[in-house]
Amino acid sequence: MSARIAVALFGPEGRGSFNESGLQGALRARAAGYALDVHWIAPPDAAGRAEALRALCRGGLDLLVAHGGQGDAPVAAISAEFADTRFAITQGSFLAPNVACYEVLQEQSAFLAGVLAGLASKTRVVGHLSGEKVRPGLKGRAAFAHGVRAAAPDCRFVTSFCGVQHDVGLAFATAQALQREGVDLVFAMIDGGREGVNRACREGPLRQIGNVLDWVARDPAVFVASAIADSGRGVTEAIGDFTTGRLAPGTTRIHGLASPDCVRLVMAPALQAEHGTALAAWQQRLLSGEVVPQTDYDGPELALPR
Repeated sequence: MSARIAVALFGPEGRGSFNESGLQGALRARAAGYALDVHWIAPPDAAGRAEALRALCRGGLDLLVAHGGQGDAPVAAISAEFADTRFAITQGSFLAPNVACYEVLQEQSAFLAGVLAGLASKTRVVGHLSGEKVRPGLKGRAAFAHGVRAAAPDCRFVTSFCGVQHDVGLAFATAQALQREGVDLVFAMIDGGREGVNRACREGPLRQIGNVLDWVARDPAVFVASAIADSGRGVTEAIGDFTTGRLAPGTTRIHGLASPDCVRLVMAPALQAEHGTALAAWQQRLLSGEVVPQTDYDGPELALPR
């Protein structure tokens, strides 16, 4: 009997680059010969997500892969209840006797994005925008802010979490609020709501740095760089490890800049020509361990009107 494997993606079906990365990871595993089902988990809150995962496990699963830090809380709520099921969380931090994590270090490419933003900002005001305050997003924000400070201590840093990853209108309003603060370069760690940030960039003098995927190749009119972190690799590896007996509950497998196929910074040609040498030097400092991106940020946040 073949293993019963499910991949859970949080959010509206087909929306968002982070979920696209996870879906592609699942499809790569399927193409490699592993049988699996993909489920889109609609509830926006941890309790609703836990109940949705509980329903999947009640149907009988050998492995459940929860894609993203949004999986931490629901898996923590149900993993002991389904002790015979193995769980894997991509970009997560919750570990247990039947739970493993797979992580690509978004904070490394985010740090480089902060360095670039600090060097390239013309207004000397750099912004960050994200949705939910889950641990991967918080780490990415902290690393980006660290990169800005390291390369350009004269820059002002403005940050906001709009609270929802997939709300286009809310993302647009948040990007506009950042622009009113003088931001000319924004690092947007957003998923289904990204088109709202893109709209703000098209309507005003705002440039964007994306994340997860290569947004420069996809939309060069809007994106000047992208902090790539292909988290879908964790989905593929978790499924492969489970089916070959290598899944190690209680541990985290990590990939960073040393694996440039899944973690790197890409820049538009003009910025590559102007700042590529400086960014290469900063990358070597990260790879050598001389610089370690900060993963906590205790500075101010932009308060948004309700």
